[in-house]
Amino acid sequence: MSLLISRRGFVLGTCAASVTAALPAVAESRPALHVLRDPNCGCCSAWVEILQADGFDVTVEESMGTALARYKLDNGIPQEMASCHTARVMGYMIEGHVPAADIRRLLDERPDAVGLAVPGMPYGSPGMGPESEREAYVVYLVRRDGTTEPFSSYQAA
Repeated sequence: MSLLISRRGFVLGTCAASVTAALPAVAESRPALHVLRDPNCGCCSAWVEILQADGFDVTVEESMGTALARYKLDNGIPQEMASCHTARVMGYMIEGHVPAADIRRLLDERPDAVGLAVPGMPYGSPGMGPESEREAYVVYLVRRDGTTEPFSSYQAA
């Protein structure tokens, strides 16, 4: 059997290989983020829209009250770190109004942690009003043992 490859076969094979090689990069550039949120919360919707605009593939599930609180605790979010919505992305939990840049940094660095949290609902954080009027806030890294440490901070505008 001859192993001769036609020019057309070579070109098509090269194209197929390059497309296949690019697929993981495309998937990684649009991380899938699943959000649990109270259906009556407008700021959660605003945060979702910000993440979608930043290239995240976001799905939303409505939850509320004790079911949402239980989900947070069951997934390692300490009560003092709680906010209005919770998300999961590539094995990490994201609690509250965490900026997209911090989520991307988390995914790039891949620390051994539960995830990130912005406790409460700081004014001017993503989805909580204009950044130009932002109050200072901290994004915390939540460790697996429940301890936290600053991951990034944002000064008041």
